[in-house]
Amino acid sequence: MQYWLLKTEPYKFSYAMLEQAGSTHWDGVRNYQACNNIKAMKIGDKALIYHSVDERQIVGIASVIKEYYPDPTDETGRFVMVDIAPVAACVKRVSLAEIKSHPLLQNMAMVRQGRLSVSPVTREEWDVVMQLAGNG
Repeated sequence: MQYWLLKTEPYKFSYAMLEQAGSTHWDGVRNYQACNNIKAMKIGDKALIYHSVDERQIVGIASVIKEYYPDPTDETGRFVMVDIAPVAACVKRVSLAEIKSHPLLQNMAMVRQGRLSVSPVTREEWDVVMQLAGNG
């Protein structure tokens, strides 16, 4: 199993909206590195859902339920999407400030490449975030 972090603007699509929908496709990614990360996702992989913009915090956990396929919102045909389903909301939301200040999380891809909307998370980073979130 692999671990990921998916960034979303909560006013466009929040973790609460994912819970309400039951599942969704993760579309609209237009960065080649993020797209390659989507292509690496497998069914059963877990993802941290991160609310960007004003919130800047990890708020929930999702699971990949369908591997990559063409994104119909992409007219060029180059980009793909996956389907995800909610697993659990974070008991305690984990802020970007907490992530940046934690010695074991300072090298997370989302810290090093802040604009990347889909990034890998190591098992060690996942475990630390789960502890901080109260979902360990």
